[in-house]
Amino acid sequence: MARQGSSFVDRILLPGLAFKACVIGGGYATGRELVEYFLKNGPANGLLAMIVVTIVWSVVCALTFLFAFVMKSYNYQDFFRHILGRFAIVFEILYLASIVLLLAVFGAAAGEIGFSLFGAPRLAGTMAMVAAILAVTYSGQKGVEELFKYVSILLYLVYAIFLVVTLSRFGGEVAGAFALPAPPSNWLFDGLTFSAYNVLAAVLILPVLRHQTRARDAVVSGLLSGPLAMIPAILFFICLLPFYPTVLSQPLPSDYVLQALGSPMLRFAFQTMIFFALLESSVGSVQAFQARISALAERSESRMLGQVRWIFPLVITIGSIFIAEGIGLITLIAKGYRLFGYAIVLVYLIPLFAIALPKLRRLKFKSAEGNGASVVGE
Repeated sequence: MARQGSSFVDRILLPGLAFKACVIGGGYATGRELVEYFLKNGPANGLLAMIVVTIVWSVVCALTFLFAFVMKSYNYQDFFRHILGRFAIVFEILYLASIVLLLAVFGAAAGEIGFSLFGAPRLAGTMAMVAAILAVTYSGQKGVEELFKYVSILLYLVYAIFLVVTLSRFGGEVAGAFALPAPPSNWLFDGLTFSAYNVLAAVLILPVLRHQTRARDAVVSGLLSGPLAMIPAILFFICLLPFYPTVLSQPLPSDYVLQALGSPMLRFAFQTMIFFALLESSVGSVQAFQARISALAERSESRMLGQVRWIFPLVITIGSIFIAEGIGLITLIAKGYRLFGYAIVLVYLIPLFAIALPKLRRLKFKSAEGNGASVVGE
């Protein structure tokens, strides 16, 4: 545990940056997800849906981080053991399936980036992503956390520049997009669905909570996670508006907009940033399971499990390539994400509020009864 001398960045900002790192690849890095879940509802309704996502992520992250801190559960297996008991294996199965889906999406997106920038075969971009995932994952937890911090600087900077350049060229078209007739909309449903399948990241980044020294750190960092993860998405969304509704049919909306801006340097910088955003999301997903195998190997003193820890990232990343190649990016996002959204609601969100929240209330009551200190006030 901690963590005397833990910095403000590690205690308060790192969880939100790690959460952003895990959601951005599957959430909105290429822009395809923003089109599928937000922009297709129209500009105004799309922004409303994004506000819903921000609120849901903040609330769920705050509750998840607080429960993990109080129960000293700094990996997803221990976390779900306290909530689901012997049924925690259900989450394990769901998570393994989600890794395959997410890496398939990331691999397909990396292939599209390599093709759009260099004309390289799509498989080459995907294999470059695999190599980078393995390099960072094998560097250990500290290397993963450094990736989250430094890629975040690049990400926020590039999105800010992207917004400024887009508004300087097409600012008038942004207002024009809001003037267009609104299409039939399910913005609330789409916002909740998007929230659900991405919020899984909150339990994948629990190892970074080890820097926190009190429960208040967990709550504050959780509440900040929603804005830290969604502000870049909102900036990106605004950049898509001048090209609405044409952009709705583009497999890689980000590159479509960048080509329209006519800035090769910005296009290269943005696509490079997307590659690293996909990388940190991939690493976050793979590292969480690798840490799970390592903990199990240590408890059981199993040499075989220790070896699996090193083999798993290679097998899962390469295996996912074939799924990405066979299905394609748009289909994976449009259909696969929704199904996982429903599953996550059943396995994670409902138990979080129905089981974890009452447990926290009972612990708070016992603490107040014993010494007058609440859990959050520790």
